[in-house]
Amino acid sequence: MIGTFNLLIYQPTGLKKEPLISKQTTVEALIFDLGGVLIDIDFEQVFKRWVKLSELTISEIRQRFSMDEAYKKHERGEFNAEQYFSYLRELLHLKANDGEIARGWNSIFVGEIPATMDYIYSAKAHLPCYAFTNSNPTHQASWGAAYPNVVQAFDQIFVSSDMGLRKPEPAAFSAISTAIGVRLEGMLFFDDTVENIVAAQAMGIQTVLVKQPSDIKQALISREIL
Repeated sequence: MIGTFNLLIYQPTGLKKEPLISKQTTVEALIFDLGGVLIDIDFEQVFKRWVKLSELTISEIRQRFSMDEAYKKHERGEFNAEQYFSYLRELLHLKANDGEIARGWNSIFVGEIPATMDYIYSAKAHLPCYAFTNSNPTHQASWGAAYPNVVQAFDQIFVSSDMGLRKPEPAAFSAISTAIGVRLEGMLFFDDTVENIVAAQAMGIQTVLVKQPSDIKQALISREIL
């Protein structure tokens, strides 16, 4: 039967090195991250844009920028773009208006990852496919317009700023499980961030740490989904 297998969970750094085996489990839904899995991203492109708007060097901008509490609040929708850009303006000494900061911010997107897209379109013939992305309204508007094939690939895209929750928060995974009507153990989650993978595994979610498109292909073939 499609999606039934002896579960082999990929082990990222920080977990036991040996494979973690569970009893036979059925995959009921596929959940994919967007950035780094379906859409190539590059923060360096953002820094190169912002350095032209700042008195700081690009090294100083790299050092000061982080996924700090303000960044996380923006991804949960607790800070709107105006609030977050105001924070960045002060942090990075940006002499720019919101529009200029946003253009630099949106330059993070490089392009679709074609191989991953092929695997998802093949897999969705057998199982429902969803995306779960930590994002914000500015970025959502950008990738939503630039990559229609990505948007159309999914039954639904869960965006952290809409949910008020972000990966790796357990409540975020629980909310998706409830929304799609699939138990946590029936979800197969693909992400390129170890922290998110570890959090999902702790909740009993089946996971694949994605470092290259072939990781997705191998996981889907081993589960007889492709």
